[in-house]
Amino acid sequence: MSTPQHPMPQAAPDWQAASGPAYPTYTSPIPVVRTHLGHAIASEWTKIRSVRSTMWTLGVFVLLVVGIGLLAGAVVASSSSEGDLSGENPLSLGFFGLLLGSMCVITLGVLTTASEYGTGMIRTTMVACPSRGRVLAAKAVVFFAVAFVVSLVAASLVAVAQVAMLTGAREPSGGEWLKGTVGVSLYIALLGLLSLVVGSIIRHSAGAITVMIGAVLAPLVIALFMFSSSLEDVQQALFEYSIPNQLSVFYANSLSSSGPSGWDPLWIILVVTAAAFAGAYALLEKRDV
Repeated sequence: MSTPQHPMPQAAPDWQAASGPAYPTYTSPIPVVRTHLGHAIASEWTKIRSVRSTMWTLGVFVLLVVGIGLLAGAVVASSSSEGDLSGENPLSLGFFGLLLGSMCVITLGVLTTASEYGTGMIRTTMVACPSRGRVLAAKAVVFFAVAFVVSLVAASLVAVAQVAMLTGAREPSGGEWLKGTVGVSLYIALLGLLSLVVGSIIRHSAGAITVMIGAVLAPLVIALFMFSSSLEDVQQALFEYSIPNQLSVFYANSLSSSGPSGWDPLWIILVVTAAAFAGAYALLEKRDV
């Protein structure tokens, strides 16, 4: 009986690598560009001009500043004789509209950051631009530019109209023109920028708006009801450093004889905004989206 013969295993073939590249090269038709702050700014500019809240808040801001400014000028012009206005600065009448209009800028500043957390859009933003600091910086640059330009246009329009209406008032000096237009517009834009940063910290639109409106109005209201003589120093400090008083300094008016003067309010709001911005950046790097 013969035993079955098993075939001998054959040696593995000696494979040789093919000449040339293993895979054909592919060139993407989409150019690869290293992203930078300019791209983030372009993205934020598209956002801020596309949402309806920008149109409504800035539209109401211009309406309040121009409307109340012109109304105040008309009332003063009709109720005062030429001699009564000889020492008045006509630019000071723009204060009332800007004080109310600042609430609109505060609201827009908060919505620029906090609304994205409410809708979840912030996740898409961070995916498109993983650098969180760059996102915050782009939002700040775009918002500050928009707020400053709109404030400057509205304040300048009211200033020119009031000078023309109050023919008996003295002509404002160059410094008064600069502070009553450029200076106060920078202050309003920085106040809105502070609101943007607070919105980034709190991440809740209603909460951040409440905090900012309280910061604007609460010190002055609290000071008005401090009747105790032992609280006079506190009351004086609240009067001097309240936002309405700092805003009035740009028109050479103040609630007290001491405290900030000249360009001091601008430096104060700049330091406060810079400190808040640093805190917002630190929290943004540590928190989850």
